[in-house]
Amino acid sequence: MDSNFAALQQLHSSLRVAIYCRLSKDDNLDGESASIHNQRDMLETWCQEHGFTVAGVYADDGYSGLYMDRPDFQRMLADCKQGKIDIVVTKDMSRLTRNSTHSGQLRDEFFPKHHIRYIGVTDGVDMGKDDDLIAFRSVNGVDLN
Repeated sequence: MDSNFAALQQLHSSLRVAIYCRLSKDDNLDGESASIHNQRDMLETWCQEHGFTVAGVYADDGYSGLYMDRPDFQRMLADCKQGKIDIVVTKDMSRLTRNSTHSGQLRDEFFPKHHIRYIGVTDGVDMGKDDDLIAFRSVNGVDLN
């Protein structure tokens, strides 16, 4: 095993990852793939494949992404404020929020203030990358690439 790869794996395993899943009754997503259970399984597998340690799973079933008053979303934000989380991972940005104002607040204020890296797995959003515009991808279905 390459020593750089081993060092990266060790670094990743020390970072505490929050998995956040959300499914709104208004999402009109059909089938099993849209379920909270499948989001969780997909993200846990992704974290394992990338060497990240899951510190917590947060899930809001039946809550709209337009509003921030979701119980587990608020619990996750509180854990971020308390320094319990280093990275927030979601299936895609629409699971985090469907409100562009809230997206901007999280991206530009909350996550940087609390030293949180955000990753949206399926839409390629990663605030740990240098490309600042990447965080805008897929907000409300808009692709700025």
